[in-house]
Amino acid sequence: MNRFQATITQIESEGSLHIVTFDFEGTQLRMMSLELGAEVRVGCVVILTIKSTYIALAKTSTASFAESVSYTNLIPATITNVKQGKLLSSIGLDAEGYRLESIITRGSAERMRLTAGEAVTMLIKASELSIVEVVK
Repeated sequence: MNRFQATITQIESEGSLHIVTFDFEGTQLRMMSLELGAEVRVGCVVILTIKSTYIALAKTSTASFAESVSYTNLIPATITNVKQGKLLSSIGLDAEGYRLESIITRGSAERMRLTAGEAVTMLIKASELSIVEVVK
């Protein structure tokens, strides 16, 4: 499970649905949630989590890609390593000093010709991001 720290900058609510906006090292992220604890408020520093299988990758810059996909969260990253399995590939990533992992099919990794040192954009749906801990 991937974990990284961010600061809550906005919370929008309608009934039991909440859209929480975060600042992650200058990149805006959003999470959709049906439940928020009382301790979750604007200004809080939190630890976010995302499963490795929920991180898609693109070989394009965030700016040129943002208007053409429905993914809410686009995070620039650098590939640190590629481990090929029989069916799946584990792609090690560095995003602002945080070590993360994306697990994609081996076929996708081969088709994209992913290599260490290459810049990519991580794509994460707002529904897949979660707060695992409130730091302060």
